[in-house]
Amino acid sequence: MFKKFCSYYKKHLKLLILDIACVFIMAGIDLIFPLATRSVLSGKYSTVNAIITIGIILLVFYLLRFCLSFIIGYYGHYLGIKVETDMRSDLFKKFETLDYQYFENKKSGELLANLTTHLHDLSEAAHHVPEDLLVSLVMIFGSFIILLFINVYLTLICFIFIMALLLFAIIRRKKLMASFREVRIEQGELSAKVESSLSGISLTKAYNNEQYEIDHFADINMQYQNARKKSFKELGLFSSTINLFTNITNLLLLVVGSLMVIHQDTTGFKLEDLVTFFLYINFLISPVSKLGNTMESWQQGWSSFERFYNVMQTKTTIVSKENCIKKHDFIGNITFNDVTFHYESDTQDVLSHFSLQIHAGQKIALVGETGVGKSTISKLIPRFYDVNSGDILIDGINVKDYDLYCLRNAIGHVQQDVFIFWGTIKENILYGKPDASFEEVVLAAKQANIHDFIMSLPEKYDTMAGEKGVRLSGGQKQRISIARLFLKNPKMIILDEATSSLDNLTEKLIQESLNQLSVNKTTITIAHRLTTIKNCDNIIVLGKDGIIEQGTHTELLQFNGVYATMYKASLEK
Repeated sequence: MFKKFCSYYKKHLKLLILDIACVFIMAGIDLIFPLATRSVLSGKYSTVNAIITIGIILLVFYLLRFCLSFIIGYYGHYLGIKVETDMRSDLFKKFETLDYQYFENKKSGELLANLTTHLHDLSEAAHHVPEDLLVSLVMIFGSFIILLFINVYLTLICFIFIMALLLFAIIRRKKLMASFREVRIEQGELSAKVESSLSGISLTKAYNNEQYEIDHFADINMQYQNARKKSFKELGLFSSTINLFTNITNLLLLVVGSLMVIHQDTTGFKLEDLVTFFLYINFLISPVSKLGNTMESWQQGWSSFERFYNVMQTKTTIVSKENCIKKHDFIGNITFNDVTFHYESDTQDVLSHFSLQIHAGQKIALVGETGVGKSTISKLIPRFYDVNSGDILIDGINVKDYDLYCLRNAIGHVQQDVFIFWGTIKENILYGKPDASFEEVVLAAKQANIHDFIMSLPEKYDTMAGEKGVRLSGGQKQRISIARLFLKNPKMIILDEATSSLDNLTEKLIQESLNQLSVNKTTITIAHRLTTIKNCDNIIVLGKDGIIEQGTHTELLQFNGVYATMYKASLEK
């Protein structure tokens, strides 16, 4: 993990070197002042000219330190944000390439927190931690070496306390890390709850459940507070112990150093030496104290990186093989050969030894009760999921052997749950073919019978659809999704309840357009409205044990079985 973390510095090595170099020089400048103070107090430079000269030299160093401090403050943070940007980009790419099933078990608010808050903490750690560690090392070892030249015994006594303080910091590290991990988990839960509540605000108001949401949020908010409370307890213990060690070290220095000054004839330890010790001892203790803040930043950043790393290590199982087949001229023959499938979260098979042959250009319909696998079949063809056993073939070739991009590019999928992105109506239609011209967008909208509605809007095609299409009705959203399909113009079409939200008149118009689009194209329709599938070449009636009936609309009515019963029931509604 640490190697992976360090790899993000490679692209910005010049910035890192500049930042570290400035930190190193600035720490060196800070070590000069106590030596200058000792020289003045010793009487070596007691003339006015000498003191003014020393003052001017120190002023030049402090002006240089000002410039270095600006570079560290600006370019150090710039380094952090560049690392954060790279990580966010990699994480978003990873999210986009993860399997469909991954997101079924994740909360979108938690994933959003990984992309925002957690990476921000990581950004802070990415530049502050190296800076603080270097300053601490330079100050500790620089001060230690200088103090050794002044008085070895007093230096070693102080250093023993400093080492004890460092040992304490190392021991407390695990508990600090555990507390910050818990904070990250609760922060993800909090973000997920906020995202969920705001997305479902219309449902909340419809059911008058505002107080329920407030109470639920209060519980999660309190859990987050308790997690933060634990982390502050660990941090408070850490900081308090550091302060105790600092005070004891200063007290020890005052008592022992003062006794040595009183007996300077024997010890050779003078007042200026004691003053220099007090100045340098702060350089010894201050970095250790600063390590408390550094450790907090590091623990927060590292716990965030752990979450980032775990996502990046998630294996994507549905990928294109090496030497996969890149095909664009699909014919459209689809074969299910003894397919068995169950979802990862469920051991019960949705499909068991399922076989079906769909010929190119054929229009088939899948009907049956909820839960018999209709939508599952539609998701297996474009490899949203892979089968547990058996094969799915397109044009005689296993779908696993095709390039994933080519496979999905040949399939148009209008899903039951229509999703509208935040953006304009034009941008939402363009999702079917991002490089299409505006004329093609308009044509697709006309074919989907949504053009007249769009033109009635104040900003027409540039009208914002709102969050998840909140400004559109269910039927309008569905027609926009169908317009995407017209724009894509694929060889194989899957319609999963594509007209379920349309009124009868609009449904009839859309059905006519879909009939035109599906000419010479393999079309699979999943529908509860059986009136929309009367013209299909083959209607597959599914049950819990697979196919129980199949045939044309007329044949199935004459058979007077399950389909006939379903159709008659639909007419009575």
